[in-house]
Amino acid sequence: MADRTDRAGLQVARELAAFIETEALPGLGIDADRFWADLSGLLHDLTPENRALLQTREDMQAKIDAWHRDRPGAVEDRDGYIGFLREIGYLVEEGPDFEIETPKTDPEICNVPGPQLVVPIMNARYALNAANARWGSLYDALYGTDAMGDLPDGTEYDAERGGRVIATAKGHLDTFFPLASGSHADATGYRIGDAGLEAVTDGGDALPLKRAEALAGYRGPKDNPTHILLQNNGLHAELQIDHEHRIGKQDAAGVADILLESAISAIMDCEDSVAAVDAEDKALAYRNWLGLMKGDLTEEVTKGGKTFTRRLAEDRHYDTTDGDTLRLKGRSLMLVRNVGHLMTTPAILDRDGNEVFEGLLDAAVTVLCAMHDLNRESGNSETGSVYVVKPKMHGPEEVAFADKVFAEVEDMLGLPRNSVKIGIMDEERRTSANLKECIRAAKSRVAFINTGFLDRTGDEIHTSMEAGPMVRKGEMKKTAWITAYEDRNVDVGLACGLRGKAQIGKGMWAMPDRMADMLEAKIGHPKAGATCAWVPSPTAATLHA
Repeated sequence: MADRTDRAGLQVARELAAFIETEALPGLGIDADRFWADLSGLLHDLTPENRALLQTREDMQAKIDAWHRDRPGAVEDRDGYIGFLREIGYLVEEGPDFEIETPKTDPEICNVPGPQLVVPIMNARYALNAANARWGSLYDALYGTDAMGDLPDGTEYDAERGGRVIATAKGHLDTFFPLASGSHADATGYRIGDAGLEAVTDGGDALPLKRAEALAGYRGPKDNPTHILLQNNGLHAELQIDHEHRIGKQDAAGVADILLESAISAIMDCEDSVAAVDAEDKALAYRNWLGLMKGDLTEEVTKGGKTFTRRLAEDRHYDTTDGDTLRLKGRSLMLVRNVGHLMTTPAILDRDGNEVFEGLLDAAVTVLCAMHDLNRESGNSETGSVYVVKPKMHGPEEVAFADKVFAEVEDMLGLPRNSVKIGIMDEERRTSANLKECIRAAKSRVAFINTGFLDRTGDEIHTSMEAGPMVRKGEMKKTAWITAYEDRNVDVGLACGLRGKAQIGKGMWAMPDRMADMLEAKIGHPKAGATCAWVPSPTAATLHA
């Protein structure tokens, strides 16, 4: 049994109370007694509504089960089924067209497409790796995976494979940053000339970029730069030039590596990829999120017999051709995924001795921790926003409840309205079927919508359990409704004005060792209209970018 202390009528586990009072609150100007009183009030006010929403889920599911049991073999009665779902309120009337009104989203949310990592927040090393995966080595990603069609053989460096990596990477440059003539493979050096970036050849030619504007910046002297920054579609690539480097020595132009801007955003997950079962776990999850928001999270790592400290990457700086300095973020934009409306936690017991709803506690504490970032130079959000992914919501009423929760948290913590942005996981059937109205329910704070195959099919199975046997998972991926689900998510998002204001995302590639297959499959996500898609590792983020 957890050791507890009384705080405003709440029985709070001492680990959590100590974290809040000695780590999260200092520096914010929020009195501890006031925080606990406000949290107690929030839990008291919102718990009945939370409970009622869960009861609605159960009532609807009982009616759906009964409908199927009373009508064996009626799965083809489409009109009858739709009429029944409308009658019980499962399907709601779709209102007039509208566009979301979400203010002040960061570029990574509204303008820059790219991969998105999801990592368990309770593992500090994973969290730091994800945050630092904003930039990744293309050379490493190609060499260490099957992206070129095969895997490396043995543990020693293979110069032949290294040559293939360099050739493949130069082909990448030719595709996205082509020269006016010739190939990057012909370059024996680079310089910044009157026409911008020029590739110098053995014959003395100076070949400019086909698009001069693709040069974003550089470091080092113009006639012998050490770093060259290129840009395409809002994403950057950095050529690192070092003729003394082991790899640079192999390359005529001395290119030792090419870094790609990779995981544009990362979700620090309090839900699916963690198992926080007690107050100690919750305090650890919140502590790591606080460290990310304050910028001081570190972790001792031992690798190859050496121990070092992993910390958040610094921003990157470059000179520009017009004499200015360009700063680019060194870290992914970090979102935090709270738990859904269902779970309770023993970290706090309410006035009646019941476990409180974990989603309510997550909302208050993760936003509290994120406040340390809002006024921090070179922090996470440049617009004063906190990004919270909200999963497992069933229909517009539950999305409206989430909107209400975060409004109350904003009032409790003294934040401007809609400082907290919500990511709506389109992964439950009642949300998919009513997606437009779900977005409308939080139209002033929606920052993304995202599909998820596993959760969506899981809820389909759960909802239709009494309808009869289900097709197998592999076959389900080929069904018409799955295709419609993925397509409609994008169509509704575009119709609701998410373009230029919020992300439209696609779900995880769950096979981290099969990068060649990922490259072949996940190109379908941007082609389908997604602006971000989940990847399982920093290496996968680099390849997908």
